[in-house]
This record gives sequence, C-alpha cells and structure tokens, in this order.
Amino acid sequence: MAGANLPAMRSHNTALVLDLLRTAGEGGISRLELAERTGLTPQAVSKITARLREEGLAAEAGRRASTGGKPATVLRLVPDAGHAVGIQLDRDELRAVLVELDGTVVAARHAEVDLGAGAEAVLGAVVELAGELVERGGDTLLGVGVGAPGPLDHTHGVLHRVTGFPEYDGFPLRDALAERLGVPVVVDKDSNAAALGLAVGGEGGSFACLLLGTGLGAGLVIGDTVHRGARTGAGEFGHQVVQLDGPPCHCGDRGCIEALCLAAVARGDVAEAARVLGVGASNLAGLLDIDLVLLGGRTIAAAPEPFVRGVAAVLDERARREGGLGTTIPVRVAPGGDRGVAEGAAQLLLAPLFGRADG
Repeated sequence: MAGANLPAMRSHNTALVLDLLRTAGEGGISRLELAERTGLTPQAVSKITARLREEGLAAEAGRRASTGGKPATVLRLVPDAGHAVGIQLDRDELRAVLVELDGTVVAARHAEVDLGAGAEAVLGAVVELAGELVERGGDTLLGVGVGAPGPLDHTHGVLHRVTGFPEYDGFPLRDALAERLGVPVVVDKDSNAAALGLAVGGEGGSFACLLLGTGLGAGLVIGDTVHRGARTGAGEFGHQVVQLDGPPCHCGDRGCIEALCLAAVARGDVAEAARVLGVGASNLAGLLDIDLVLLGGRTIAAAPEPFVRGVAAVLDERARREGGLGTTIPVRVAPGGDRGVAEGAAQLLLAPLFGRADG
C-alpha cells in the first residue's frame, strides 16, 4: 500500500488478530478463520501468529476437524500473558482491580479516601492501594488506568475543576502517579472508562452510560467509539441546566441535573431522581439519536429497578410525542456492578493492544 507505514501496519494487523483471539475465548480460532475475518493473506496470518506464540501471547488450543486435508490447528489468547491495573478514584472511595488480557479480574481492592484531604494524601492512598497489584502484575503489567471525576484532560492526564473540588484544577494526576508507581499511567473520566469497558466487552452501536453516585456523568459511545470531544471534555452530562432558577450546583451554575438528582436522592425521593435522570437521558437521545441507555454507579446499584423504570418512562413518553418517528430507546442496568469503572479503567491500557483504544 503506497505511503503506508509498515511497522504501524504490522501493529494494526497484529491488533486485528489479537482481538479475534480475544473474542474467540478458550475455544480458539483457526488461522484460516483469522485470514477470512481480517482480510489478511494466510501467509501474513501465519507470520503474525508465529510471532504472537513466540511472545507468549498466543498458544495452541487443539485441533479442529477439516473438510479436506489435515485437521486445522486452533489458536487461543493466553490471558495471563499481560495485565493491567484499573482504578476508580471517586470523591470518597477507591477501587482497584488487576485484570488479565481477556478482561478477567484476578484481584480486587477497596479503600476509603477523602478527595478533600489534598493531592498528596490522595496520591498516597492510590499508591498504597495499587502498589500491591502493580507488583503482582510484574513483568506482564502494561500499566495503570485511572477513572476519575471530571472535568479533566484525558490527553495529558490533568485534572480540571473537579465538581466540588476546584482546588485540583491543573493537577497532573497521570505524571504524579507514573512517577510514584514506576509504570505507564492513563487517566480518563470515570464515565468514559466505564463506557470503554462496556464497548470492549461487546456492547455495540451508539449508547450512553450514565453514572450516578457522588456525581453524575455520561460516557458516550458513538458508532462503537468512545466520544471524548476535541478537548476530551464531552460527557459532562450532569451539568446541563434544566431549571434556570433551580438550586445551586457545586459547579457554580444553578438547576443542573446533577444538583436536582442528588437532592432528590438525599431526601429519599428515588422516583423524582429517576424522573430527572430520565429528562437528561431524553435530552441526550434527542441530540445524539443513541440506541441504548445504560445506568450505573452506586446510587443506581442501590435501587436499580425504580431508576430503570423511571428513566424508561420519560423516554417512552418522548417516543410517543414523536409519533411515527419515535422509537423507544431501551434502558438497562450497566453490567459490571461496583467494579465497572475500575475494570473499564484497566481497558485504557489493554484495549489499545487489540486495536480498541476508543472502544
């Protein structure tokens, strides 16, 4: 291919093969199937798989009966050939997981943290929690991914004015953690990390992952790709104003969905919180024409059915108003439970290996 960067192409082709090995699972996949599904020549596939076997990333999974000639050798991914640590840094807690190449969690840790205690105290807590998992990953560790409250700069790993904690504006979380842990670090918004984990895990199309916990954010996947925006600031879902004279929000505005939703939760009015969340989801559906809404975060986990029912009711009403143009958008609880963000954060390191950096 004229003008192509051959090392980059080789890396891209290897990622295609690795991703098919990953999705094939323990049953494996043959070289012929790899060639058919990637569009690569059998010779190219043979070279790639030979190299992957030498590197310990692929292994034989047995033989499969052939329609002609000798039985085909089936190959599989070696999950423990690589690991990543995923961390959810919330305003009041930390969750960390050690994840294998296929997404299997092999260790998990949890601790309380106070984001208001200052950067040094928080860094110390993250290093203490993650240090053991980093050591356990050893030579196979690709790095550490962190899902943190936004807004932040994903490209440079720098926090901005975290809602409720503006003192973190400009704090270089990625570089500070990389220096202390001694491994590569990637930082993204917690909602983006959760959405990436869902996309890599097989959730396709265009969807929104709404996380309601100590805050409210959205991870957006558009056409199988995590949408971060030109300045990586997309998904500040909680700070769309829906009531001009509403209560003040920690972001400095008034009547934000986050403020209204968290206030309803605080007074025990789950139905109202779900209705407000549904209004936001409806706005999002109208703007982006998404296929699915997934609900996550600790508040949703505490009462999943009322939230699914309430958000779905608002979306159903919107579909009825649109008449023939309207299609009801399904609403489901996001899989992954309380480890969804941490597991997605690990994919910030793992997904690029499979050519899935953005989903």
